[in-house]
Amino acid sequence: MSQERGQKLARQDFISNQDVRWCPGCGDYSILAQTQKSLPDLGIPRENFVFISGIGCSSRFPYYMNTYGFHTIHGRAPTLASGVKLARPDLSVWVVTGDGDSLSIGGNHFIHVLRRNIDLNIVLFNNRIYGLTKGQYSPTSELGKVTKSTPFGSLDTPFNPPAVALGAQATFVARSIDRYPSHLQKMLGRAHGHKGASFLEVYQNCLIFNDGAFRLLTEKETKGDHVLELENGKPMIFGKEKNKGIRLNGFKPEVVTLDGDYSTDDLLIHNETDKNIADVLTNFTYDSEFPTPIGVLFVAKMSTYEDRLDEQIKTAKEQLGEGNLEALIRGADTWEVE
Repeated sequence: MSQERGQKLARQDFISNQDVRWCPGCGDYSILAQTQKSLPDLGIPRENFVFISGIGCSSRFPYYMNTYGFHTIHGRAPTLASGVKLARPDLSVWVVTGDGDSLSIGGNHFIHVLRRNIDLNIVLFNNRIYGLTKGQYSPTSELGKVTKSTPFGSLDTPFNPPAVALGAQATFVARSIDRYPSHLQKMLGRAHGHKGASFLEVYQNCLIFNDGAFRLLTEKETKGDHVLELENGKPMIFGKEKNKGIRLNGFKPEVVTLDGDYSTDDLLIHNETDKNIADVLTNFTYDSEFPTPIGVLFVAKMSTYEDRLDEQIKTAKEQLGEGNLEALIRGADTWEVE
């Protein structure tokens, strides 16, 4: 896997020799392709990338990347990734997970890796269904979702992944869509460039068990009126004719039409460092009154866990010396049994 110094990488360098075993038409193919296209632009040797996954359709990802990687156990990818990053902080470590993998059995691991702010890139494939186990409702399935495990409709209030991430004190929260390739590449680059735990949710269509879950956001006739593409420092404008926007009426957001009564000067300006704005945007997720925001919702600068760990180790060495492994194993008290 070694790379000649100064050699320019291409997408082909990140394609493994494994047959891709996703269903034809699955949105995972696009996420894989955009990732393979994005990595050469990061200027990192191929052997310094590690992809770590849990269980689910998304978690086959490491097999298809010609990099180092682990296919771990259900919901525990952040745990393995944390260990890799703390042992080798020089590596670019990516966590690939799904809405079921990270938000059900892996829920605690997900929130704690975000609050610790370990420098990982977490990409969550959200198709709002359990695909690998054949179509049960997932933690992000909408209320009333009829599936094999909920024949009369789901009674669960769905998780809102960006809201969960913000609540866990994540320092980078973004969203993209599998059918927006250039936007997805841009978000992957932004996630990598963030120092700290980056969380990128990707809406991904499951053709077999939840086809059309995001149709309004991807079809040419409807996406303009249902997607709000965020740009830092710019007013929140959307609509097929770019004639709609988001304004704050006091503390309450509302959709307005730019028809004379309102102009772009009345609209909310996106500030990706403002957590209050991020809170407003995340609440659009399951509200049909508002468009779905994509792009960087929130970003903040904060020390990383590995930086704090490094400082703590230095302090310990200054106070206690380098230490002795044999003495540590023997412990403070020893005795001999005759």
